[in-house]
Amino acid sequence: MTIRVPTPLRGFVGGRDQVTVPGATVREALAALTAGQDAFHDRLFTAEGDLRRFVNVYLGRDDVRRLGGLEAALPAGATLTLMVALAGG
Repeated sequence: MTIRVPTPLRGFVGGRDQVTVPGATVREALAALTAGQDAFHDRLFTAEGDLRRFVNVYLGRDDVRRLGGLEAALPAGATLTLMVALAGG
């Protein structure tokens, strides 16, 4: 499965805009993406293991929070898109 990575997070994946990882669920795919990178994991997840409020993950056009959240099943050949809200002024 493929995960599209936004510019602010590409430093965690060697500058790549997409990464191929294993995983049958959203949680498994994101765990594979952040494996061995505590700082990256902490950018995406709360201490309780939930997605942070400012992190959105889409399966196609659908927000995974509406598809079962982190336990949503991923079909073969799926593409997840990560998006992070940025603040500033």
